[in-house]
Amino acid sequence: MNARFRVALVMAGVAIASQAAAQATFYERQGFEGQSFTTADTVKNLSRQGFSNHASSVVVRDDRWEVCEDVRFNGRCTILRPGRYPSLTAMGLNKSISSVRAVRSNVRIDDHRYAPIPVAAQVTFYERQGFGGRSFTTQEPVRNFRRHGFNDSASSVVVLGDRWEVCEDNRYSGRCAVLRPGKYPSLAAMGLNNSVSSVRAVNINARVDDHRYAPAPIADYNFYRRNDERLYDANVTSVRAVLGTPEQHCWVEREEVAKERRSVNVPGAIAGAIIGGILGHQVGGGRGQDIATAGGAVAGAAVGAQIGRGGSEQALQTRDVERCDSVPDQANPDYWDVTYNFRGQTHRMQMTAPPGPTVTVNELGEPRA
Repeated sequence: MNARFRVALVMAGVAIASQAAAQATFYERQGFEGQSFTTADTVKNLSRQGFSNHASSVVVRDDRWEVCEDVRFNGRCTILRPGRYPSLTAMGLNKSISSVRAVRSNVRIDDHRYAPIPVAAQVTFYERQGFGGRSFTTQEPVRNFRRHGFNDSASSVVVLGDRWEVCEDNRYSGRCAVLRPGKYPSLAAMGLNNSVSSVRAVNINARVDDHRYAPAPIADYNFYRRNDERLYDANVTSVRAVLGTPEQHCWVEREEVAKERRSVNVPGAIAGAIIGGILGHQVGGGRGQDIATAGGAVAGAAVGAQIGRGGSEQALQTRDVERCDSVPDQANPDYWDVTYNFRGQTHRMQMTAPPGPTVTVNELGEPRA
């Protein structure tokens, strides 16, 4: 075989293998959930695969891919680097992709055409609700938080890039919950406040039953301007501050407690009865002497019973008592629930700071910073 021809075959084989390795998997829902579609080939029209305007998240392997909102790679397009994109909202293509193709490695792409770099799976725990206090960040499974000095210490968490499972006992045992990407200002709603002892990322292909998911987080997207898109001002129609979970405030009070009464002074009563009886006998005569004797005995017993009690009924002692009360967190709202109107349509979003009279949006009404 001709040497030049052999070299050509080898080069062709490398090119084919390289192109075949490039692959993209699109998912129907954010966080790599729902129906999926995987391709290693150019797709000019996703409607033929029943997946046009369906994708909400994507995984890109081995090479760059171009995704476009119209068929035949028209309309708004974005270049995706290899990685995991749990949401397409940040690039303005959620439920909007109609054509896709791999980008050859020797093709130069302008920086403004790239989508935001995909975030690696990462979770950050905070000591206090609302992302305050000490923090602990990891991209790796942690079987026992005690080794990192953060056992049973987490009260809020930020999840990036992928789903994570958090458990109340070490080695992923006990009560567990699966967290989607986003911000969780409090772990109380899922019953894990100050109770997390182990954590691990959930495999992208793992199916998770709905009841295992924690309540939905606050979305944490990057709402910055992309691809020189045109921006508009939308009027804010309502703002609602969402307060944190009520906190329990406890304090110690010192209170007075009466001592237990001492038992009756039986020996004193007996002695008093004898002495009283003798005195009564001496002052009485005949039947009156008997009455006086009995009366003296009763009176002497009463007096004798009091001997030695030393006024114990008036003695008090003190002790420390813990009292607790639930106090709403009114100082720092967890977030602001904002409603705005753009081109006659109502939109809602959650912000970490209160907005002004208007918010910035793109032509689709999506928030932009």
